[in-house]
Amino acid sequence: MAKNLEDFNIVIVGIGGQGLITLLKIINKAAQKENLDLVSSELHGLAQRGGSVEVHIRFGKEIYSPLVKQGGADLIISLESQETLRACYYASKEKAVFLINKFFSPIIGAEKNLSFEEISQNLQKFSKKTIFVDASEICKKEFGTDVISGIYLLGLTSAQKILPLKESSLVEAIKEIVPEKFFELNLKAFNLAKSYQF
Repeated sequence: MAKNLEDFNIVIVGIGGQGLITLLKIINKAAQKENLDLVSSELHGLAQRGGSVEVHIRFGKEIYSPLVKQGGADLIISLESQETLRACYYASKEKAVFLINKFFSPIIGAEKNLSFEEISQNLQKFSKKTIFVDASEICKKEFGTDVISGIYLLGLTSAQKILPLKESSLVEAIKEIVPEKFFELNLKAFNLAKSYQF
């Protein structure tokens, strides 16, 4: 972790079934391995596959509240593009990075889904650092499944030094959290992100 970093605040959004809780557990475990104080929280939608899910992770020297405050997020990871807009409230305009999977899940009852351009325009009000990545498509192409797109994005945060945790801590955490039979697949997705070109 950066020497002068008192705390680091992450919000992860997406829909049920995308593996947000797995990401939460991996990041938590990695932070624990680095002896950081941490708290986290799982919010609404967990019981409904396809419903909105939001998790908060905070780690650093001394952390008390499990929830990221308004304007307090350093990193917002979105596994579904439209869900990103739910997290804007948390973004720190000065430093927040939005890392967004270019994946759409149709909103039931909505007249139309937002385009990437519309989402991007809205995000510009909250942060100048928005990164759209075809994580689901990349994982489908390389591994035949997009269920590991969250791990791919996690690998990208590590490779690009967006997440202030050691790569070794994250890899060890993946090994401990992910079922053994899926570890190699997840590790490949994590490492594949190192070659991503912006």
